[in-house]
Amino acid sequence: MAHTTLSSKGQVIIPQPFRNTHNWKPGQQLEVIDSGEGILLTPVKPFGPTTLDEVAACLPFQGKAKSLAEMEEAIHQGLTSCTVLIKP
Repeated sequence: MAHTTLSSKGQVIIPQPFRNTHNWKPGQQLEVIDSGEGILLTPVKPFGPTTLDEVAACLPFQGKAKSLAEMEEAIHQGLTSCTVLIKP
């Protein structure tokens, strides 16, 4: 079991093995949840909960679905029409 100390500023250091396990980097925002017996830290999710209707509503498409071959051809046409300039 790991231990940490509460500083005079109310800060605690999360031990390195825990930060590595959860891939928490400096600046990681954490949600603090009071469990009654202590606190629980969980990473803040970048987006709030959504429903399928909320997400799919931004995709109003009417018509026949495209085949995979048609989508790949459209991608190929888009790539061949692009000019890319790479400077050293």
